[in-house]
Amino acid sequence: MSEKAPGWVVPVMRAGYFARALVYNVVGGLALTAAIKGGEAEGTTDALADLQGHWWGTPLLWLVAVGLWAYMAWRLIDAWMDLEDYGHEAEGIIARTGLVVTGVIHGAIGVSVAGLALRGGEGGGGGTESATAKLMAMPFGPWLVGAVGLMTVGAGIYYGYKGLAEKYKAHIRVTPVAERLDPVMKFGCIAEGVVIGVIGVLICFAALASDPQQAGGVGEALGQIRAAPFGRVMLGVVAIGLIAFAVENAVEGLYRVIPRRDGKDVMTLARRAKMKAEGTLAAAD
Repeated sequence: MSEKAPGWVVPVMRAGYFARALVYNVVGGLALTAAIKGGEAEGTTDALADLQGHWWGTPLLWLVAVGLWAYMAWRLIDAWMDLEDYGHEAEGIIARTGLVVTGVIHGAIGVSVAGLALRGGEGGGGGTESATAKLMAMPFGPWLVGAVGLMTVGAGIYYGYKGLAEKYKAHIRVTPVAERLDPVMKFGCIAEGVVIGVIGVLICFAALASDPQQAGGVGEALGQIRAAPFGRVMLGVVAIGLIAFAVENAVEGLYRVIPRRDGKDVMTLARRAKMKAEGTLAAAD
């Protein structure tokens, strides 16, 4: 294994984050519209299907699909080559396994988006429900579904913690733009944690009831938020949060640092915050 990451990893990574940013911007924007005007929020696939109504819809869907595949490739390469120096201890292995899982999930979403482009934008819907039904039909299916639900809840908790503890700063280069958008990125990670957590809870309910129809993806999670007391207000807040998460992904696409490509001495937001807390920032400047 080489000491330095190959240069072609960088554009693959950036394409992946920009594709994610576009996806969350579309989903968040439509959810915000639903909160303001009323109606139901849409899930990822159905939200992207709405793009097909424009002349530029199909080319854009293909760009999103390729970008999501690039994100999958980035995550798999990152895990394999340990580009972010997670290491080979238990904690590092868990982190790298998480990279593989998130990569595969986004690759699957990319396949769905490509299917939209080929079918002419007819939203498939029910992706999480369909996958849950297939898993439920396997031996020990409800237990497997429950395990997936708990892992999804765990992922939601992680994103919330990532935002609250500002862990997203670890690999973002210090720039004036990144510093100004710091509060937006924090809010975006917390909102993403809320949505993923609700999805995990829905999957757990499906496991307890042995009913895959109770599972759901982003659309169903936003629907549950919409149905709660003060639901339109809550949906609006979460929708703005998803748009903020799109901003966070765009910032990562622009300024994310790869330790085994850029070196460990790059000034990141996390490093700057630590130096500021220790009172050594002025000396470094």
